[in-house]
Amino acid sequence: QVQLVESGGGLVQAGGSLRLSCAASGRTFSSYAMGWFRQAPGKEREFVATISSIGINTKYADSVKGRFTISRDNAKNTVYLQMNSLKPEDTAVYSCAAGRSYLYTGQADFSFWGQGTQVTVSS
Repeated sequence: QVQLVESGGGLVQAGGSLRLSCAASGRTFSSYAMGWFRQAPGKEREFVATISSIGINTKYADSVKGRFTISRDNAKNTVYLQMNSLKPEDTAVYSCAAGRSYLYTGQADFSFWGQGTQVTVSS
């Protein structure tokens, strides 16, 4: 089992940047692909980005491509989401999750989830 805790959320103005962190417990972190998802009030949770277990391969939603960067440091059991050029529509609760492959972006493909961290982008 993997336990995940997100941090780094906050309130920023449009055009600003934030870096989210997701700290994982256990010895098996490096065996999991990791993903970031987000959910705005009243909307479905959506895929944001995934990264392979080693960190070589990544995948992004079209809406964030070129603005967000997912990375990981397996020595620190941590995955990151660097968010630049933030837009009001990026406002959501961002959650990290552990899954089996960076190629799979569906919620059902991720077994363990954090509780999320709030990101609010003002106009």
